[in-house]
Amino acid sequence: MDLLAQHLDDLRSQVARVLREAGAERVFERATEDELARQIAAIAEVGRLVEALLIDAAGEVMRRSGSPVRDERMTSHLGCRDVTELLQTLTRIEPRSAARLQRAAAAVRAAVSPMTGEVLDAPFPSVRAAMVDGVIGVDGILAITGPLQQTAPRVSAAARRDAADIVVAEARGEGPDAAPPACAELLRIHAQTWALALDQDGAEPRERVAERKRSLVLGVATADGVPVRGNLLPEVAAQLQTIFDAHLSPAVAFDDPFAADDDDPLVVRDERTRPQKQHDALAAALGVAASSGLLPTLGGYAPTLVVSVDADDLVSGTGFAHAQGCDQPVSTLVARHVACAGIIQRVVSRREGRIVAIGTEERVFNRHQRRAIALRDGGCVIPGCGVPAGWCEIHHVTEHARGGPTHTDNGVLLGPRGEGHRAPRRGVWGSRGDAGTTTASSTASAGSCARAAGCPRSKHRPGTAPITDGGR
Repeated sequence: MDLLAQHLDDLRSQVARVLREAGAERVFERATEDELARQIAAIAEVGRLVEALLIDAAGEVMRRSGSPVRDERMTSHLGCRDVTELLQTLTRIEPRSAARLQRAAAAVRAAVSPMTGEVLDAPFPSVRAAMVDGVIGVDGILAITGPLQQTAPRVSAAARRDAADIVVAEARGEGPDAAPPACAELLRIHAQTWALALDQDGAEPRERVAERKRSLVLGVATADGVPVRGNLLPEVAAQLQTIFDAHLSPAVAFDDPFAADDDDPLVVRDERTRPQKQHDALAAALGVAASSGLLPTLGGYAPTLVVSVDADDLVSGTGFAHAQGCDQPVSTLVARHVACAGIIQRVVSRREGRIVAIGTEERVFNRHQRRAIALRDGGCVIPGCGVPAGWCEIHHVTEHARGGPTHTDNGVLLGPRGEGHRAPRRGVWGSRGDAGTTTASSTASAGSCARAAGCPRSKHRPGTAPITDGGR
């Protein structure tokens, strides 16, 4: 006999009726601000009470699926791999939400003795009481219990429960400072503060856990790119953030190109999002590291990226290229961009597989040329980029594949492989070397120029002499 079926049916019918009436009578639109605030708070409390039922039910599923014998598990009886899959199927939630339900249930649900069937105390009784009263839901439960559980076994269970009691008082609005009921974020801060106070060993145990869990994994290449996942050590993440901060340029406003004087440079806009800028900063850092000579070698040489492309496709600009180590094909535009800078070997073959050209390091600008070009350009020539010379790549103005010489007059500094920096290879941007100076010039309309993250201006630094000694 289902003891809850009738109650749940009545609850569902009542909630559905309230929802229909609220929509039909436009109660939210007609409510005052005070009334709407009270309505939201009441609806949230009802939701937390329903969450409490779901947490207890999920905990029972976990108990029935904990047998070491697979055929005795509830999940196996219902054709699911584990509790997460079963909860996904029954509740239509995503895996992360199902995992959160299970963590909340483990923290507040009373266990049952396998020997006597006696109901034992919950790990955090006060947190469970607050859940039953509708004070906190899944977010609040995890905000309180998560930081405190991380201190086990260094901190006793009794001390963790006492700390939870104090934080629960803040959730109920009964704290010593008489503050209103705290939200989940504030509860997490309170719990973290108590966890730090109780953990006499400090951060070292957590650092050991972080060291064990450190990881960086490249996912399967897709048409949208290669996903990255993992956990960085705090100091590694801090170093990466420092690179991002040093590399990202501030946002620049865009002026009407038709309102500006002919002699005045246009102020441009970098339309890359912050994640895109961080991607490009990481690409620049990897390029600097690969060309530094400090990395381990492969076959006696520095790490070398080999891009193979059909000779006809390279000439026509159609088809695809393939980068060694990545199963996803790239466009010939990307192949030209990659092959244009750095110590990169380019392999060109015909359709029958015959290799007809192999790029060598002689086509790459040497360190003397790089220093001279860096002195002349000062940084990336794309306006609004702001990438310093040390992070830039040197590209041929006239591509090496089209007979362009590896000469300072034919070299230009460009930043990492972002959208705006691929534009020169699309014809939106051009670079011209006149008497040893470089100028970025646009061959597109003002709108497409802005989309390319820059407008024409010279990056030649005032006070530096043009390079006229042959640059060899």
